[in-house]
Amino acid sequence: MYQHLLTDLENGILTITINRPDKLNALNIDVLTDLDKAADEINSNPEIKAAIITGAGPKAFVAGADISEFAGLDKEQSKAFAKRGQDILMKFETCSKPVIAAVNGFALGGGCELAMACHFRIASVNAKFGQPEVNLGLIPGYGGTQRLTQLIGKGRALELMITANIIDANTALQYGLVNHVVEAGELIAKAKTILDLINTKAPIAVAGCIKAANAVFDESLDGFATEIDEFGKCFVTEDVKEGTTAFLEKRKPVFKGK
Repeated sequence: MYQHLLTDLENGILTITINRPDKLNALNIDVLTDLDKAADEINSNPEIKAAIITGAGPKAFVAGADISEFAGLDKEQSKAFAKRGQDILMKFETCSKPVIAAVNGFALGGGCELAMACHFRIASVNAKFGQPEVNLGLIPGYGGTQRLTQLIGKGRALELMITANIIDANTALQYGLVNHVVEAGELIAKAKTILDLINTKAPIAVAGCIKAANAVFDESLDGFATEIDEFGKCFVTEDVKEGTTAFLEKRKPVFKGK
């Protein structure tokens, strides 16, 4: 099904490994096409409750985009190139199921942008983050200018983008770019532990949290109105009845996503 992705579905968690280690898992057209299909699979397959995205090999999550594929583009072609990348990454950001980036090495350029499109990030101690596009005479094109600013603030984001500096995992943790830093051998296990916990919660409520949080940064939406709407949707589900009943009966709820 995929040219450059390895996938494994276990206990409702789909682990997606970008598999171009000889190219440091750089994003080329084929990888983006695979990621597009994978995002659709996460959204449509009821057996998938959550997903992890990581990179093959010990060196890189995704070291960037494949420069050879866009070196000769004209203005309109380059805009279409960026638009396609943004559209694919937006599928992960707006996915109703939680998606974690397990960053196992370099996350630079398009790799950092992919990681930021996930709902949150866990990094190994050897992870590195950066948007070094100015070194090529470019700016980030897959949403990096927007998401980096949202996640770490304008001042820090601008400094990273216009200096092309690369930060380590602990600095990324300090900045709020990642949620956790762990040893490399513990990375996937940490992500699965978090998702196993999330998967015990009400799926419709989880999706509502994701949608309402995303609305904070969507100028076309009123975030508070989105919250009210999602709150109301939860109240007519079987899950809310199960949750409140279980609370009163002092037992753990069993949610069915209905």
